[in-house]
Amino acid sequence: MKLTVNHQDIMLDDEGYLINLQDWSPAVANALAERESITLTESHWQIIELLRAFYQQYALSPSNRPLIKYLNQQLPTQQINSLTLNLLFNGSPAKLAAKLAGLPKPTNCL
Repeated sequence: MKLTVNHQDIMLDDEGYLINLQDWSPAVANALAERESITLTESHWQIIELLRAFYQQYALSPSNRPLIKYLNQQLPTQQINSLTLNLLFNGSPAKLAAKLAGLPKPTNCL
């Protein structure tokens, strides 16, 4: 499977995750979001950027609970919960947010 962004072919695995994580860019995130029928808002970008920071720090994509805990630590003035993330990321926040952030699928997500 591939995604074409700015005349460049980006290879995806069978579930739509980037094969080469270095292919990620904001344009790729927007193209991936479009495939999921999502228009990325400031709230999405805030989470995507924090998720990428989490990955840089821990070298893994978090599942829902660690993601929510991390987001609340990083954004203490906002109340982030599973409902918030489900609304933003179509009911599968950890998997879809990781995909849009150009990260591997969380290992303990089905």
